[in-house]
Amino acid sequence: MAILTNSRDIIRRLEAEGWVLVGSKGSHHKFRKDGQNVIVPHPKKDLPLGTARSIARVAGWLKEMP
Repeated sequence: MAILTNSRDIIRRLEAEGWVLVGSKGSHHKFRKDGQNVIVPHPKKDLPLGTARSIARVAGWLKEMP
């Protein structure tokens, strides 16, 4: 599965999975679920791959490598 790099698509998936927008400051949106926080720069069509991968890891979309 390809990693999402469009902030709009990432936010849609987070909200669909129960993440709640708890605040925004400037161009960054903060989502929370089960004590985990994730910050998504928005609007941004092409997030850097490392940023997108970090968001995916916190959201549980990537399996942890041993």
